[in-house]
Amino acid sequence: MKAQRLVYLLFFILILPTFLTRSHRITAQTSSDSSNQAKTIYIAGLSKSVTVRRDERGIPYIEATNEADLYFAQGYVTATDRLWQMDVLRRTVRGELSEIFGRLTLEEDKKRRIYGFAKLSEMMLANTSGPARAALESYTRGVNAYIESHELKELPREFQILQYRPRAWSAADSLAIGKIFAEALSTSWQSDLRRAAIADLPREKREILLAETSPLDVVVVGNDNIKKNTPTASVSFPHELSTNDSIDVFRELKSIDEMTERSLARVGLYVPDRAASNNWVVAGSRTASGKPILANDPHLPAIVPSIWYMTHLSIPGLRVAGVTTPGAPGVILGHNEHIAWGATNLGPDVQDLYLEKFDKENPQKYMTPSGWREAEVRREEIKIRKSFTDSVTDSEFVDVTVTRHGPIIFEKNGSRYSLRWTALDPNAIELDAFYAVNRARNWREFRAALSHYGGATQNFVYADREGHIGYYGAGRIPIRKSGDGSVPYDGATDAGEWEGYIPFDRLPNLYDPAEGFIVTANQRIAGRGYAYHLTNEWASPYRARRIYDSIQAKPKLTPTDMRTIQADIVHLGLLTFARETIKLAGSSGNPEAAGSETKWRETVQMFAAWDGRMNIESRVAPLVNEMRIAFRRRILEALLGAERSRDFSWANDGAFIDRIVTERPLDWLPVGMTNYLELLRASEAEARVALTKRLGVDETKWTWGNYKPTRLRHPLAGIPLIGDQFAIADFPQNGSGGVVNVGPYVSMRLIATPDNWDESMQGIATGESGDPLSKNYKDQLEDWLAVTPRVFPFTKEAIAKAAPVKVILVPKQ
Repeated sequence: MKAQRLVYLLFFILILPTFLTRSHRITAQTSSDSSNQAKTIYIAGLSKSVTVRRDERGIPYIEATNEADLYFAQGYVTATDRLWQMDVLRRTVRGELSEIFGRLTLEEDKKRRIYGFAKLSEMMLANTSGPARAALESYTRGVNAYIESHELKELPREFQILQYRPRAWSAADSLAIGKIFAEALSTSWQSDLRRAAIADLPREKREILLAETSPLDVVVVGNDNIKKNTPTASVSFPHELSTNDSIDVFRELKSIDEMTERSLARVGLYVPDRAASNNWVVAGSRTASGKPILANDPHLPAIVPSIWYMTHLSIPGLRVAGVTTPGAPGVILGHNEHIAWGATNLGPDVQDLYLEKFDKENPQKYMTPSGWREAEVRREEIKIRKSFTDSVTDSEFVDVTVTRHGPIIFEKNGSRYSLRWTALDPNAIELDAFYAVNRARNWREFRAALSHYGGATQNFVYADREGHIGYYGAGRIPIRKSGDGSVPYDGATDAGEWEGYIPFDRLPNLYDPAEGFIVTANQRIAGRGYAYHLTNEWASPYRARRIYDSIQAKPKLTPTDMRTIQADIVHLGLLTFARETIKLAGSSGNPEAAGSETKWRETVQMFAAWDGRMNIESRVAPLVNEMRIAFRRRILEALLGAERSRDFSWANDGAFIDRIVTERPLDWLPVGMTNYLELLRASEAEARVALTKRLGVDETKWTWGNYKPTRLRHPLAGIPLIGDQFAIADFPQNGSGGVVNVGPYVSMRLIATPDNWDESMQGIATGESGDPLSKNYKDQLEDWLAVTPRVFPFTKEAIAKAAPVKVILVPKQ
């Protein structure tokens, strides 16, 4: 590792003078672009001129006369701001990072080669509808027009640092990017193995540990009072894991999880436990304006540059604004002249594992119900950069074994597991749906558009200017022959076969509910009476409950109220834990009742005065958080043993901890402890030790801002000398996981107002530009921290006021 750092250092010392000279030339060009005079750029590939305005945030407002030129210009403009990010996104999903980063990213590339995303995207392109494909191809031509018209020294500085020029963009690259979103938002196969590895626990213990419901649940569709007509039978694990085998599985999964986190966090797509985002929509009956309001804040890690790119697109008959991801044409989340929409991750179980039986004599043959079958073996070549001082590469070959269920994704101690996943279906395409959503004028057309959606299943909320609101859980969710897919199936049988997907009209949906509002925040959205199995793991309902209660508390809501809700930082899980601690220590929090030790008395007093807010000044938040971590660890260690408990994780652990700390069942106490007050006091002492180790002995420094500083990272920010220009210094921030304002995991905020689209507000975490010398590199950071997204102009008149400076893209003859 030291030798590698030395190579880095030597390399950047050698190229630094040249790079600084190039940077100076780019800066000078950027400076000249900041004048108030309209500019003309001649570009081959356009049929007619396109006007591009930029406001003070650098947001492009692109106006064309036809679709082909509109998407061409969108590709060109997006590449101007985010080309290197686009290249890293496609390299990530295609498994080609090692070609620029060397062996540091080899394991990531191997994983994506197993999925086969590159080949899959080519198959998807062939299945894309004609209009959406035309948009893709126009966008692709625009990106390539930018690449072809710029020398290396004029391209984003990351290309210069890493000394390579991007290859041409392809329409398949844009489709491939959707697959990295699918990986981030719908990967669950590790949970299947973890469940199998605790099969030795008594059933009643497993049911409490892996609780699916909570008293705080906010159910959107159906209720819990109706018995399901078609219950799903459980399926036992195909073979028992010994304790040692289960420990090995946990260790291997932890290693995979850590690698996945590094990889997805680099591109702003790491989502713990698939829990990502808040959205809600309020009908006019509950607003001051008498018209609906829609709010959405997706929870993906805020990085530099943002995973989102704000844009406004218009041609005759279409005007749409919002965010897209660099590399994707159109708008993903936002509004047009008629409707607004937002999304959160529904998080159904769309991955199943199969323990395949391979022939010992011929390891390419595996057993099926009809006998032995030959597996497909796909050979993948991964190019690996040999040195950071040149671009010469070696090659490493990876053989991917593919069964009737899918590729072998996990191997341990002679067991080989294949993966079936909705995202590996070449018909699972997102772009057709978003192309149609951008043009939808009402609920019927919006619903029809979503019927073509094949991406990670989302909770889409909807509002229109006619006053209607709605919800649709859109995406592909499998119907299994037997079982619920929560543990691996025996691949040699047909027990775990998929019999199709939940029909679109039977997916969870809601239109103009009597309650007058709809809330989703990755919580359990369907009641127990819902006819189909969605998943066994939901996110803890804390965020959904806070949003629901906040909307209920005020009869007439305004956009300012929506912003206040987005800024909410009360953690219901930690507040419950603190209150239960007070109850056991003495209901009044009286120091005499709390005990004699000074530190314990201080803790109880602090807990009694705390309102559950995770603000940067809070000294309670770090203490109660560490204490709850210690409490959880001790409970799990008593249940699973030290080795398994250390690496065990699941989505809704909040419901489990809430139940244990409130009901306090004696059979869950660690050995040697006689009551929960004893356990809480031991957890408190452990928490103080942890905080001292982390923040020092001065307890005045034990604040949430010091405990959880926000780190916004550019992929190259850690590189000696050169990386500093991309870096943003760490800073304290209100919020945390488990609260509505999840702090560094808020990637975008939208508040859409159909009564006046020019009053809609939207913003991202950092800025539109990927160039650290641009004023738009991090200019939205202050608004993001304050939870004050700015107005995003929409009408032609409002745009002309906000963005007087324009560039005219003219066809080059």
